[in-house]
Amino acid sequence: MKIKVATKSIGKRKQSVEAVSYEIQGHPSTVRDLILAVTQAEVITYNKHIHTSKLLALLTLTEAEIADQAQAGRISFGENHGEKEADVQEAQENALQCFEDGIYRIFMDGTPLESLDDTIAITDHSVFTFVRLTMLAGRMW
Repeated sequence: MKIKVATKSIGKRKQSVEAVSYEIQGHPSTVRDLILAVTQAEVITYNKHIHTSKLLALLTLTEAEIADQAQAGRISFGENHGEKEADVQEAQENALQCFEDGIYRIFMDGTPLESLDDTIAITDHSVFTFVRLTMLAGRMW
């Protein structure tokens, strides 16, 4: 099934957030199912990327890619030096725990999804936004 996920490209100035199509397996009916499906798709993509990372050394970056990465503060070929594959089960457990702990939030068409057991009805026009929350450090005076 294809869903739309709003993403922010690092270093892009023109449009800060844009919806992109995202391929997941199954048809999620709860927030838990959505997180499991998205995590599985990301792990599969990550593991495929590891196997092709050796070819990245042969690639060159365009001037636009260099400029975009410079805005983010780092220019690289996206190499993964660890070359350790991610485990789907472990990644899914971590994603569920992080949602419960409030590390990130999920919005469906601008409406926050609060609980793992909330039911969702995905349509062709549904857009999901995953927002990672940043903890602020400092003292309260």
